[in-house]
Amino acid sequence: MIRLKQFDSTLSFIRDPYRFISRTCEQHEVDLFETRLLLQKTICFRGEDAARIFYDTDRFTRVGAAPKFAMKTLFGQKGVQGLDEEAHRHRKQMFVSILKSDQINDLTQLFAAELNAAVARWECMPEVILYDEFQRLLTIAVCHWAGVPLAESEIGLRTRQLTLLFDQAANPGLGHFRSRRARRNANQWITGLIQQIRDRQLTVNEKSPAAIIAWHRDLDQQLLPPEVAAVELLNVLRPVVAVSVYLTFVAHALQQHPHSRKLLRSDFDRYALPFVQEVRRFYPFFPLTAARVRKYFEWQGHAFPRGRRVLLDLYGTNHDRRIWKDPDHFEPERFLEHNVSPFDFIPQGGGDVRSGHRCPGEDVAVNLMQRTAEFLTHEIQYEVLQQNLEIDFSRMPALPESRFRISTFQEKETPGTPHFNRGGRRVRI
Repeated sequence: MIRLKQFDSTLSFIRDPYRFISRTCEQHEVDLFETRLLLQKTICFRGEDAARIFYDTDRFTRVGAAPKFAMKTLFGQKGVQGLDEEAHRHRKQMFVSILKSDQINDLTQLFAAELNAAVARWECMPEVILYDEFQRLLTIAVCHWAGVPLAESEIGLRTRQLTLLFDQAANPGLGHFRSRRARRNANQWITGLIQQIRDRQLTVNEKSPAAIIAWHRDLDQQLLPPEVAAVELLNVLRPVVAVSVYLTFVAHALQQHPHSRKLLRSDFDRYALPFVQEVRRFYPFFPLTAARVRKYFEWQGHAFPRGRRVLLDLYGTNHDRRIWKDPDHFEPERFLEHNVSPFDFIPQGGGDVRSGHRCPGEDVAVNLMQRTAEFLTHEIQYEVLQQNLEIDFSRMPALPESRFRISTFQEKETPGTPHFNRGGRRVRI
């Protein structure tokens, strides 16, 4: 196994978190190497075979794998991400039961209604920053869907809190400390909500995520401590708001790859899913995922000592030339032919969603992205303002610096002008 000469690679990783592993692998013509990150010995690897072994629960555990800063901001402490074996499977089933197809459709429809309602407000604004707007609309939709009361006066505050749980949470500096403060405040907010539900002071739909999580019992048949239930409810709210990153990339792809817009305009039903999957493959979302070696083993002649932290390169695997032809080209059509496996297409993790650590919210992201693509190609007229659309890969999450700025305008109907009506909004094409 290649061991990097530099004592610690943390600064190199921070400068380019999405491409650090793949660039190092390509430089040394290997698929795995060992280095130190945050002074800890760490094995980094990429590729379909690496993903297949990484999601073998007999060899790897998630307990103690994520850095403490991630548990204190992004995931929350004592949540499902830090569990393993039967405790993880039992808790994971709670999320799977929440994210069934009919519930996902309900959430998507709520978001669609918020999108349509936002247009009138956007038309009065000199510019619209899509990333910020998507955060707001997703916050409103997911709180309504999850059974979390949200007054009009609270929308700005709760949007900022939920966004700070993932936006810059892993970045050094003030952004991280703002994220930690947001985590404390969000935990307090949702812990109070959980207690109100249990004390029968707040009535919510028994099928809502808030009710399901509030009354969930672990393997010992005990209710989750209120603060742990709050972490898990935030693990529903936060990832939905984080889809704002992908929705911004939907707009970016439509602008930077006009061929895709033509495909969606010509045959949306055929190309919507391939387009969304290519956005998820091509653009950065999660850079990597972490685990620890459960017990010593060897793989392809390399030793994996017990307890060693291991990082799987998600972004690099989605750009692996052995899997994807011309991986640096944006080509939605590839998904008309490519039969994805749980280990070669891993933008939100790999393996089995029910028993493993693959994100149970993948279908939520896909549905929301398809709805946004439909909205941007069929239901609104807008102009992309002059801006730098280059993606900043040193940022987590990576985004264009401008966060994608547009201006919208009201269409004036002209006699004889062809129109397209989809989803209730009539626009000129």
